[in-house]
Amino acid sequence: MFKELNQLLHSELRLAIMSLLLSVEEADFVYIREKTGATAGNVSVQIDKLSEAGYLIVERGFLGKRTRTVCKITEKGVIAFEEYVEALKTYLKI
Repeated sequence: MFKELNQLLHSELRLAIMSLLLSVEEADFVYIREKTGATAGNVSVQIDKLSEAGYLIVERGFLGKRTRTVCKITEKGVIAFEEYVEALKTYLKI
């Protein structure tokens, strides 16, 4: 029997962002944009959606005169990602 896939994480870009954040303690917006190859606007929208779901903590501030946005995955985000992977395995019969 198939487990239901988390539709929030089923988006390619949101899944990429979560995957990146699982491998680092935190990542700034520029790093995420560069690694995903997505536009700044699209990354911003997807980070907001993940943050609203409680999967990310987003800290906005300044580094010198430049704005800096840093993202960290939350415990809830880690659990959601792990559950998504387990659900995906039911489709792949792994």
